[in-house]
Amino acid sequence: MTSSASGDSASARDALQRLRAEVAKAVIGQDAVVGGVIIALLSGGHVLLEGVPGVAKTLLVRALAAALDLDTKRVQFTPDLMPGDVTGSLIYDARTAAFNFRAGPLFTNLLLADEINRTPPKTQAALLEAMEERTVSTDGETRKLPEPFIVVATQNPIEYEGTYPLPEAQLDRFLLKLAVPLPERNEELGVLRAHHMGFDPRDLKAAGVGPVANAHDLAAGREAVRRVAVAEPVLEYVVDLTRATRVAPALELGASPRGTTALLAVAKARAWLSGREYVIPDDVKAFAIPVLRHRVRLRAEAELDGVTTDSVLRSVLGAVPAPR
Repeated sequence: MTSSASGDSASARDALQRLRAEVAKAVIGQDAVVGGVIIALLSGGHVLLEGVPGVAKTLLVRALAAALDLDTKRVQFTPDLMPGDVTGSLIYDARTAAFNFRAGPLFTNLLLADEINRTPPKTQAALLEAMEERTVSTDGETRKLPEPFIVVATQNPIEYEGTYPLPEAQLDRFLLKLAVPLPERNEELGVLRAHHMGFDPRDLKAAGVGPVANAHDLAAGREAVRRVAVAEPVLEYVVDLTRATRVAPALELGASPRGTTALLAVAKARAWLSGREYVIPDDVKAFAIPVLRHRVRLRAEAELDGVTTDSVLRSVLGAVPAPR
C-alpha cells in the first residue's frame, strides 16, 4: 500500500468512526445498530431494520444521513404506493409534445424506505433491480443510479396488522437484517430527559448533528476494505458456518452462497473499521446472525415449538469450531 493510500485509509476510518458519536447526539442507545449500518455502507450493501413502532428506526437513519454528506431521500411506503412513485415515470410535456422522464426518489445516494412491508409486493419488487443492479429500467430504457447507492429500509414485525411479508428474493438483497430492540431503562430515561429539555426529533440541526464524513471517505474506506487479508482457515470457517445452516434440523432452508460472500464482506469491513488489516474469527461471529437471519427459514414444527431463527443460528455458531 502506498503512503497516500494509507493516509486516505486512516483518514476515512477516523471519519467513519466519528459517525457513531454524531448519531448519538440524536439517538440514545442503539449503538450496535448504528455500527451495523456503517458496516453495510462500507460493504456496499443494503440494510433492513426491524423493530416495533417507536424505537427510533427512522430517526436513526435520518441522523446517519445528516452525519454523511450524501444526497438522501425518504419514501413512506403505504398500501396505495405505485412502482412509478418509487422509480420515476414518463411525464408528458405539452409544450414540447414529448414525454420526459421524471426521476423518482430512488435516484439518490441513501434511500430511506420507511415501513417497506406496508406496501404490496408489486411496489416492493420495484426495488429489486435497483438494489441488485444499481439501475432502473423504465419504458425500455435503463438508467444508472448514483454512486454510492444504499437502501436502508425499516419494517415492523409481520405479525402487526396491515403488513405484507417481504418476498425471499427481496430479503436476499439486504446485506444485513438488524433487530432494533426496545431501549434499556437507563436509555429510555435518557430519551425522556432529552425530550424534557426540548429535543425535537424533526430538527436534527438543533441537536447539533452535522456532516462528519462524505462520499470520498466512503470510497476510500471501501477500497481499503477490499485489501483486508483473510487467512485460509478463516475462509473455511465462513463456509463451514453457512453450510451448517443447510443441515440444521430446525431449518427447512439454509443460507445460500450469497450468504457466504455477504458474511465475508461484512467481516472484512468490521476488521478494517476496528483498525486491523486482517480478519479474525470474532469479525465473522459478530455479524453472522445479522447476515444470515433473513436468509434461512424455520421448519413449521420448530416455529410452533417456539424456536427462533436467532436461537438456531446461535446454536450453529456454538457447534462450528472457530480457527485458532
